[in-house]
Amino acid sequence: MAIQQKLQAKLVQKLILTPSLQQAIKLLPMSTLELAELLNQEVVENPLLEEVPSEEQPQTETAEKPEKAAEGAETDKTESWDDSDYEYFFGEYLDDGYRPRAPQEVRELPPIENTLSTSSSLADHLLWQLSLQTNDELIRDIGSGIIGNLNEDGYLVASVDEIATMGNWPKAEVERVLSVIQRFDPVGVAARDVQECLLLQLRHLGLEGTPSEQIVREHLRLLQNHQIPELARKLALSIDDLKPHIEVIRGLDPKPGSRLNPAPSQYVIPDVHVVKIEDQYEAMLNEDGLPQLRISPVYRRLLDKSAENSEETRAYVKEKFRSALWLIKSVDQRQKTIYKVAKSIINFQRDFLDSGIEHLRPLVLRDVANDIGMHESTVSRVVNNKYMHTPQGVFEMKYFFHSGINSSHGDSVSSVTIKQRIRKIIETEDPRKPLSDSRIVRMLQDEGLILARRTIAKYREEMKIPTSSQRRVLY
Repeated sequence: MAIQQKLQAKLVQKLILTPSLQQAIKLLPMSTLELAELLNQEVVENPLLEEVPSEEQPQTETAEKPEKAAEGAETDKTESWDDSDYEYFFGEYLDDGYRPRAPQEVRELPPIENTLSTSSSLADHLLWQLSLQTNDELIRDIGSGIIGNLNEDGYLVASVDEIATMGNWPKAEVERVLSVIQRFDPVGVAARDVQECLLLQLRHLGLEGTPSEQIVREHLRLLQNHQIPELARKLALSIDDLKPHIEVIRGLDPKPGSRLNPAPSQYVIPDVHVVKIEDQYEAMLNEDGLPQLRISPVYRRLLDKSAENSEETRAYVKEKFRSALWLIKSVDQRQKTIYKVAKSIINFQRDFLDSGIEHLRPLVLRDVANDIGMHESTVSRVVNNKYMHTPQGVFEMKYFFHSGINSSHGDSVSSVTIKQRIRKIIETEDPRKPLSDSRIVRMLQDEGLILARRTIAKYREEMKIPTSSQRRVLY
């Protein structure tokens, strides 16, 4: 049997991610700050990209851009890159490049006197006290070693042996300096665990030898588990006699260093602003800080065949030209997609924008995807790491997507709304008779919400609300 070689043409359908599509997918999950950083980096790397000077930017938006040019760019498969075709296919991007479509408000910068100065840290505060305490260089060196091994909450994260080996210091001397630093402000600093931290604060209050100290030293686990009757039995005290000591312990600070090491504020810049114009809500993209890009006319002239340029030069410029156009078009498509998703969320959550969390509707990605005619994965990328400023506050765009629970009235109620209702029920309960999960189930059934007891327990745990028995002890 002879083996023959043949050529055969076959038509196959398969998904191919073009470079432009890959770039568009990459830009969708980016926040506004990340996108601005990427665009600024591209301006540095691509000579054909330049930012439009502020004095040349138009004050008002021009007429709607023709869609024919973009459609022509999408359907062109030959990639001929004939010079006469550039303006036809990408004419809307050549001169002004990507231009923000939403009107931008003129925002004044905050006055300079509102700028906060840098506060001193816990280490600075302790080193200052150490410098006032002694002039002994050895004590200062050991003290600096101890202070340098404190975490943000003020706890010592290194052992005495480890600190002693840092400078070949005597272990007894390290212990002595540690006891000095443990008397510094804030009280309880440089402790090695929570128990030692609380004992240092009780010593400062002059409560050594009291039941308060005995609770912390011997029965701290019972107190953490709210086993008050067992704790009273261990100490041979009545519940009423035990209460003052528990209140003293509750007033202690288990993280003494945190107030001098505050966590840095996390500022959120909304990607979308929701504003009410007359009786309608409108979505406005926040494009402050995004550079307005265009193709450099100087480099574009290098593509002219009549100019005396080498083929190597023209090939280089064509490659950069193609990359620049893809970027500008991808950014434009990203902004249009975010606007469509935001507008769809506004339409679905109109009651929430008017009245608050109690009126948040159940919503899934499929609802928005069907509304705007896109795939769920695209909507998922858009809402990732994006924030929306609404009349009810600033929320992640993902916040508006929650499952729903059917009510007896025929409407679906968002799980967020149910959690809010559970929280309000518990906040208004009688402290002498805290409501059990079963009782909360019956109360919600009276309001038309049918839920299982385990669902109530799950929501309560997610909100970090103790059980009814634990709440009774806390009350």
